[in-house]
Amino acid sequence: MGKALACGLATVDVRQVVQRLPGPDEKVVALASTVEVGGPAGNAARVCSTLGVGTHFVGAVGRGPLAEVVRRDLAASGVAVTDVAPAGFEPPLATVLVTEATGERAVVSRNAVGTTGHAPLTEAALDPLLDGVAAVLVDGHHLPAALDVARAARDRGVVVLLDGGSWKPGLDRLLALVDVAVVSAAFALPDGGGLAGLLRTGPAWVAASDGAGPLRWRSADGGHGEVAVPEVEVVDTLGAGDVLHGALLAHLARHGTGDLPAALTEAVEVASRSVTQPGVLGWA
Repeated sequence: MGKALACGLATVDVRQVVQRLPGPDEKVVALASTVEVGGPAGNAARVCSTLGVGTHFVGAVGRGPLAEVVRRDLAASGVAVTDVAPAGFEPPLATVLVTEATGERAVVSRNAVGTTGHAPLTEAALDPLLDGVAAVLVDGHHLPAALDVARAARDRGVVVLLDGGSWKPGLDRLLALVDVAVVSAAFALPDGGGLAGLLRTGPAWVAASDGAGPLRWRSADGGHGEVAVPEVEVVDTLGAGDVLHGALLAHLARHGTGDLPAALTEAVEVASRSVTQPGVLGWA
């Protein structure tokens, strides 16, 4: 079994559970509150490590109180960290409201918008990072680092997985280095084309999740299909897509790309379990 690496965004999530979302100029009392690391790559790294795969996170962390939350929670999950943050960087703060009755979440976050000047990842730095790594995840955030990691992984024959939450400028360059792309229902190429169009950008396997609806997949050899999502009692949907990608990253690190439909089925089952409990790792 190889190790895994997740490269991209880490946030600090302030999660508040409410009976209903507030209206304009209204205050509501939270039923529960938590503060913990979030972000697609940050959460995927924690999930992958929790599933027993040695995992490294590469992204912008920085210094200060918010950065310490990121470092604390990644370390608690056994995830090593390589920081590529520019001087003065603080992790973005995400405000999350989870509606108690439905488990649906509303999120406000700046993500990595406007962040420049990332510390470069040289070949000398990438060699030890990728030593023993069998699968890499990139989420399209902090694109300079993602391109460095994906290019080096591709050169070494390491599987590269994309978590595509939404289209971002420059993502076309990253997709050309990706083997497997799993995107959300909200993801759309600038010129359209759906999964068939996404295949033409470079990956050999592509899939799209759709909440409680089936996950659809296609492959470059003409294969296609769906993975049904189990019916469960939903408590909290925050991070469900990140759990899906973290579980898929763990499978790829263990087994490679030999049976992607089975890998997607396994990842969907883990993500479905995750929404039955509060928080990204409540199921664990």
